[in-house]
Amino acid sequence: MPITDNDILFEDNHLIAINKRAGDIVQVDETGDEPLDEQVKKYIAKKYNKPNGAFLGVVHRLDRPVSGVILFAKTSKALERMNAVFKNRQVKKTYWAVVKNKPEKESATLIHWLVKNPQKNVVSYYNTEVAGSQRAELSYKVKAKVGDYYLLEVDPLTGRSHQIRVQLSSMGCPIMGDNKYGYPRGSRKGSICLHARRLQFMHPVKKEPVNIFAKLPVDGFWERFEDL
Repeated sequence: MPITDNDILFEDNHLIAINKRAGDIVQVDETGDEPLDEQVKKYIAKKYNKPNGAFLGVVHRLDRPVSGVILFAKTSKALERMNAVFKNRQVKKTYWAVVKNKPEKESATLIHWLVKNPQKNVVSYYNTEVAGSQRAELSYKVKAKVGDYYLLEVDPLTGRSHQIRVQLSSMGCPIMGDNKYGYPRGSRKGSICLHARRLQFMHPVKKEPVNIFAKLPVDGFWERFEDL
């Protein structure tokens, strides 16, 4: 599905942020499906009448089944500077996750060491450092209980592959629909209930604070959490 004005959360001469749909891949992979970065390039080229195409740099990624804020750079200078912002952890990322099991603690910080198996595209967690592992840290709090489900607000300090999914699963709270990490069944839509809700950082060129906020998907489930 092509990118439209309704998908744009933020745009200026340097950056563009999209409310990613669950199921979209950010960059090309072995599936051959059209990736989100190509869709955004087409959107920019059409909007600004650029017959030779548009520059677009991938600043960070979201897993395919995850929805929410994703940021791209429209110039090489912005890409270089935003890469430094993310590398130096000068960005605040806030996610919402829905789980079935109530966490033992209302809020906590989780620290693990993660190892990715690229062949199986699955991440294992360890409580102490092991060979080839990366340290992962996040904090969470229970934001609400709606029906039989708990809404968690998650702030990852690090940005590891599958980090939120595997760390929440480690405490017995797999994300709804995420059967890769312990939820009993997957979603027929290929999505999980993990949404990148907010992205906050200092603009790399204008030096002004940027606060990008993504509405929840309209899918018959997420709507019940939108007003929280």
